[in-house]
Amino acid sequence: MAATVPATTRSDQTWDFSCNLDVNFESEEHALIAYTSLAVDKELQPDKVRRVMSVSNNKLSVHFEAIEARLLRASFSAFVDVLTLATRTIQEFGQK
Repeated sequence: MAATVPATTRSDQTWDFSCNLDVNFESEEHALIAYTSLAVDKELQPDKVRRVMSVSNNKLSVHFEAIEARLLRASFSAFVDVLTLATRTIQEFGQK
C-alpha cells in the first residue's frame, strides 16, 4: 500500500533534498491506522514538497523530497508532530 502526492514542478526545479522515516509499530493493524490517519493530510505545497508513504511488516515508511532544505524541514517536522499524536492515540485506545 502506498500513497503518493503528485508533484508538478517547473522545469528549473529539482528535488535536491530528501529524507526517509521508518516507524515500527506493534502490529500491521496499528501501522495501517497510522497510515490512514496521516494519508488524508496532504502537503500544502505539492509543487515544492512531496511525500510517499507505505506500510509493510508492521512498519510505516515515509519518503520526503523537497526543492529546498527549509521546506523539507518544515514538512518533516509537521509530519512528525501529527505522527506523534496518532501514535499516542493508538497506544491509548488501540487494542492490547
